[in-house]
Amino acid sequence: MIYIRSLLANTFYFATLALGCTLQLGVALLPRKATIYFWDNMVMPVALFWVHFFAGIKFEVRGQENILKNHAIYACKHESALETYAFTQFVPTTTYILKKELVYMPFFGWTQYFYGMIPVDRKGGAAAMKGMVRAVKKQTDTGRPVVIFPEGTRCLPGTTKGYKSGIFFLAENIKLPVVPVAVNTGLFWAKNSFLRYPGTAVFEFLPPISAEGKTKEEFMAELQSVIESKCAELNKEAVEKYPYVRKMLVEDK
Repeated sequence: MIYIRSLLANTFYFATLALGCTLQLGVALLPRKATIYFWDNMVMPVALFWVHFFAGIKFEVRGQENILKNHAIYACKHESALETYAFTQFVPTTTYILKKELVYMPFFGWTQYFYGMIPVDRKGGAAAMKGMVRAVKKQTDTGRPVVIFPEGTRCLPGTTKGYKSGIFFLAENIKLPVVPVAVNTGLFWAKNSFLRYPGTAVFEFLPPISAEGKTKEEFMAELQSVIESKCAELNKEAVEKYPYVRKMLVEDK
């Protein structure tokens, strides 16, 4: 049954995204606000409905008192595709920092561009970092929150690939609060997996932290500690409630 449910969830989910990317070509002729509204209020609610309806994945938001509607940077743990699509349902108009190669993909990449995503050349060195700061500031100055995945890529639940210091560079230069976000999404929508497991995917927003008065090492250690420790708690809670996802947790292998 899990295979059939996963097949249906994937089919309807990605079909909705594909249709959205196609219709985006027309919406892109309108001001960017139309594109943001189109994806946040029309495409993504439908796509995520299929995820819930067929795969049985529900969403729970914790720490809502820590959500800053604008002028904020969110440092989110990255375990699955759910973070990249569901986030705007909790924090409207959010945009993301992503690797520049993604915006060159036909249809999908064009959508990222028109939505206002912030492409970064990972091999661009100091010049790329400065360009990222300018782009992020431009977005936050208009009131759009920005999400960065500090590890730079998806990680299996219970693991980390190390937090990159780009988030400190942003926080230090733009002087905005950084809201850490912990998730357990990889237990239900695993990286590079066809299967989707039913359960409650939690997004927990933690108290904002600041780079002011801290060294890079201090800030990065604090950020990683608060996110990873909370992710460990969420993973443990999920495994106790849904024992079948234990196999997705690397720590338990």
